Amino acid sequence: MQQKTYAITGVASGIGAELVTLLKRDGHRVIGYDINNANSDVDRFIALDLNSETAIDDAVSQTDEALHGLCNNAGLPPREGLEQQLLQVNFLGQRRFTKGMLSLLAENASIVNMASKAGHGWRDNLEQVKRLALVSSRSQLPAFIEAEAINPTRCYNLSKEAMLLWTAAESELMVAKQCRINSISPAAISTNILDDFRRAFGDKVDQNTSRTGRPGLPREVAAVARFLLSAESHWIKGTDIPVDGGMGAFMMSDALDLHDMQMLTR
Repeated sequence: MQQKTYAITGVASGIGAELVTLLKRDGHRVIGYDINNANSDVDRFIALDLNSETAIDDAVSQTDEALHGLCNNAGLPPREGLEQQLLQVNFLGQRRFTKGMLSLLAENASIVNMASKAGHGWRDNLEQVKRLALVSSRSQLPAFIEAEAINPTRCYNLSKEAMLLWTAAESELMVAKQCRINSISPAAISTNILDDFRRAFGDKVDQNTSRTGRPGLPREVAAVARFLLSAESHWIKGTDIPVDGGMGAFMMSDALDLHDMQMLTR
């Protein structure tokens, strides 16, 4: 397999760290970005604070290699007091970082955005997502949050809705650049921030994981990201792939009352 170079954000732990391990096992070169200490497996570490526009631009300026793929994996969970950071890190910062890296993408490069099942409510919030997309700098976020009257949990969901729709919006332009972009929507993944989601979403988290049997594992999400970064997925473009253990299907079956269609109950 030809060695390729991938840029991965959020490599210090969780899904990002697992993705680094998988890519390195395949013989690829990985440039890792994070605000925390470097993952020891990366070939090169560049500090990245997505909450700072200056730090984002500095990280981009330090990157001087052709890239075969970029995974925007870094992000914050819903926590009290982090309204601005959630919107900046989870969406605006990712968008700015990606725009800065576009000139480094090689032909047929793949971008993978880490969204969330929490972003799948975008249809009910489309106009708000579009308003967020018009925010051009972090300095505008306090006024946006006040005008929208949104709490940390809504900020988290909104940031992930924006990641999903931004991915779709960029798809045709990426194809024209001979690149592609897709997103992944994990749900209830067993990382050190799972308790943050329990606090934010209450019993719903445990109810959903009881139906799937367990939370997902970071490596299970990383394996999907690895596939989307690879040439094997070259015809997948502008798509969101849920990695949720079946939660989405269960909820759709409930909502549409599909139980009479179940062959195992007939």
